Amino acid sequence: MTTDTNPRDPVPEGFAPIEDSGFIAHVGPLHLRGTDGSYAFRAEQKHANLIGVVHGGMLMSFADRALGETAMRAADGANCVTIQLEMKFIDVGRLGDWVEIRPQVVKRTGSLVFMRGDVREGTRLLASADGVWKILRRRPG
Repeated sequence: MTTDTNPRDPVPEGFAPIEDSGFIAHVGPLHLRGTDGSYAFRAEQKHANLIGVVHGGMLMSFADRALGETAMRAADGANCVTIQLEMKFIDVGRLGDWVEIRPQVVKRTGSLVFMRGDVREGTRLLASADGVWKILRRRPG
């Protein structure tokens, strides 16, 4: 298994970095492709766990962000918060991999957005995510 990574590897065409000064700034950069709503990141050394593959917590943070942003778009721009996120880890992400997810809205109700997405490296399935986001309503006044 390789542990080499070059953070200067080219970002595939159509992906643009997501600007964020919060938590994602520490684990990113993450990228978004606006044509199909796919999110991605290049796995670097900072994403490694003790055995030199992508840490499950990174995959969960990545899925949470991608599904959460998509839930907010599905909620017409309203703020949403994660109330449940389940991950099934299927294969390892290796350093240097271009890891992608294309979030899918399963259903939107008046107060919830149900989401899912597969985390992939090329055709290799790394993890599957399912979750529920609460649509927040602003209080009057």
